[in-house]
Amino acid sequence: MDLHHVHIFASDMERTVNWWRNHMGARVLFDGELAGARNVMIGVGKGRVNIYDQPPRDIGCDTGRGAVHHLGVRVPDLRTAWQRLVAAGVTSRGGLREHDGWRYVMICAPDDILVELFEFDDPAAVINTDG
Repeated sequence: MDLHHVHIFASDMERTVNWWRNHMGARVLFDGELAGARNVMIGVGKGRVNIYDQPPRDIGCDTGRGAVHHLGVRVPDLRTAWQRLVAAGVTSRGGLREHDGWRYVMICAPDDILVELFEFDDPAAVINTDG
């Protein structure tokens, strides 16, 4: 498994993308609709930030989750990994979801950290996962 990205909310997509580009040297790897909303995946060095076009729901570093939505972990064989996790007692409200050659499952890590496990059959067709 590889930590792939941090997924954040953005109240102003253009401002957020431009901030990362102008101040952090980010490059846009993908800009399109996924799971019903615009997502922009940017590369920052070897890491990635997936920006979700939706304002944070529970903001404030001391009072809520803030703008970070989840950590994305790429898994080479998600169906098998998910079976193993279920057998170990891990649950997911939505379960394993599949969409046109990609699949994901959202699970909760300790301290209520949302983790997305995902797999693409053809990463080049959907999103640049190596950039």
